[in-house]
Amino acid sequence: MRMLARNDSLVTEFIFAGLTDRPELQQPLLCLFVMIYLVTIVGNLGLITLISLNSHLHTPMYYFLFNLSFIDFCYSSVFTPKMLMNFVSKKNIISYGRCMTQLFFFLFFVISECYMLTSMAYDRYVAICNPLLYKVTMSPQVCSVLSFAAYVMGFGGATAHTGCMLRLTFCNANIINHYVCDIPPLLQLSCTSTHINKVVVLIVVGINIIVPSFTILISYICIFTSILHVKSTQGRSKAFSTCSSHIIALSLFFGSAAFTYFKCSSPDTLDQGKVFSVFYTNVGPMLNPLIYSLRNKDVKVALRKALSKIWRRNVF
Repeated sequence: MRMLARNDSLVTEFIFAGLTDRPELQQPLLCLFVMIYLVTIVGNLGLITLISLNSHLHTPMYYFLFNLSFIDFCYSSVFTPKMLMNFVSKKNIISYGRCMTQLFFFLFFVISECYMLTSMAYDRYVAICNPLLYKVTMSPQVCSVLSFAAYVMGFGGATAHTGCMLRLTFCNANIINHYVCDIPPLLQLSCTSTHINKVVVLIVVGINIIVPSFTILISYICIFTSILHVKSTQGRSKAFSTCSSHIIALSLFFGSAAFTYFKCSSPDTLDQGKVFSVFYTNVGPMLNPLIYSLRNKDVKVALRKALSKIWRRNVF
């Protein structure tokens, strides 16, 4: 009878608490995040299409941008539709199976993005510090290996986290204090020991933040050293401007992700982590096309040509 009661109390579905429970903020936040999602979809799909159709953009840098835009498009689509439902429905329910599936793909794309950003930093390092060897060092084979490795790391990390989550038991509490099935809020709901999960979080998240961050840091130290040796003031300022935008985006992504996953031991920090996660789940995918491509001269030229062709077809 005790086992039967325990089985009857197992959770088969979860309810998202959402970003906020204040009724007066629901409508403004819905409009805000709908706009963010639309900009994200249009920006990333537009960049994917532009790079695919323009042969002048078939270079290592834009190859990584293509993959980054693909990741951001898929990444934001994993959780945003469900997130938007939080603002219009009283109870946003998700089944246990779908929650674990969302968790897997959410982690897969976010970890893959970490390493794709790292590959982009390495690409810029080679382009600035070893320009004469750039074509040899960043050959199509090397670019393919780096991108494939990013997806492999994403798959491995997502499998480790999701596998550990599947071993947990969820009894009575089923309200996820978040807008997505993520590790910290799910650990708060478990009625069994989460010690192994927390160890896995420290190891896997530590590797996926420290290794990319260290690689990016070393790359930028070498980049800045090379830039300081550039005699042209205009060339230095242009390079520094591009790097500063990149660093700001990286800081938002890695900083908010680190806070979210390392500060998950109490409900107070969980609420803060939910707010911080907006930066790498919503703001980052929206800004990436602007930061990494739309400020680029080659992309602007390609975009003008594409728009010109579309206009001519419609007119004539």
